[in-house]
Amino acid sequence: MSITLASINELAMHLRTELEEKKFVLLYAYNGTGKTRLSMEFRDIGKQGDDDEATRDTLYFNAFTEDLFTWDNDLEGDCARVLKMNAVSRFFAGLEALEMETRIRPFLHRYADFDFRIEYSDWSIRFSRDVKVGEITETIDNIKVSRGEENLFIWCFFLAIAQLAMDGAEAYQWVKYIYIDDPITSLDEHNAIAVGNHLAQFMRRKDHSIKTVISSHHALFFNVLWNELREIDRKKFAPHFLSHIRKTDQYQLSYTGDTPFFHHLTLLQEIWRAKESGQIYTHHFNSLRSLLEKSSIFHGHKKFTVCIKQQDDDTDDTLYGRLVNILSHGNYSFYDPVDMLPENKAHFEKILLDFLDFYPFNPELMPATLEQETTP
Repeated sequence: MSITLASINELAMHLRTELEEKKFVLLYAYNGTGKTRLSMEFRDIGKQGDDDEATRDTLYFNAFTEDLFTWDNDLEGDCARVLKMNAVSRFFAGLEALEMETRIRPFLHRYADFDFRIEYSDWSIRFSRDVKVGEITETIDNIKVSRGEENLFIWCFFLAIAQLAMDGAEAYQWVKYIYIDDPITSLDEHNAIAVGNHLAQFMRRKDHSIKTVISSHHALFFNVLWNELREIDRKKFAPHFLSHIRKTDQYQLSYTGDTPFFHHLTLLQEIWRAKESGQIYTHHFNSLRSLLEKSSIFHGHKKFTVCIKQQDDDTDDTLYGRLVNILSHGNYSFYDPVDMLPENKAHFEKILLDFLDFYPFNPELMPATLEQETTP
């Protein structure tokens, strides 16, 4: 089922109408479709007035949110690098009294190994990292974090504010909608799974009335959210594929129905590369589960365990299903991947190879081994 909308304003209005009945709208769209413009159009519809007292109803995360943070690299002294916040933005209104550091850290420490402090006197953020030198751990202050780490910090900053809105904090009682556009532009496939899973769990809280729109061009991220959010209540969840008809400047919204937007071949190639290189980490069990889920849904089954080869001594087909269930859950570190235990590696490879024997994909789709890829 698909509909054609004449303009981006009409599209934004349609999403608001849809959210009268739904709790979540999930959009997949290629880069250049107009996702960021759509998020701003959605926000603008909810604004009343043009001055500082204007009312609003949408808390959003997009490229403009990231632009509220800029680096001062201390070009003269080259030692006190800080991330500056745009103090005139209403995004930061009232934060000084809300103990933001203690709210941001639980999110940030899921992913990163650096720390920070906010200086409200000059609206700056200073980063630090503990480094082990011999037997002593030293704290290095005023560091410049990487672009990926910076994006993660801003994302966690936003999640802390979203949590305030969901908790009903007075400063954010105006929030009726949360609109998130591509929060993972600098993250790889493994991290897309972790961020998508965490975001879905975060948004699944039932003790608030805020409605959410999430848009992304990242297929794996979309699939993770699709699988997680549909478990809440399918009647409250609307996944769509969004496309832009450039010739007419119209937009087409296609409902994805009971089948997510499949990119399990890409996921399979990623898992195969890890297996061939021997660099199998604990988070790869999450990738393997995602592959099994996508394949089972594609073939019309409700449980991913149908894609696990049944063993002669396990007639109930429970052993490997339980292993995947247990080993695909847990916290993930972006910068400190954890090696899988040898026994679990053996289980991982057996499940994968049995799956490929069960569903014979074209072997030419499998990427070269790491050794082959690096051979001149």
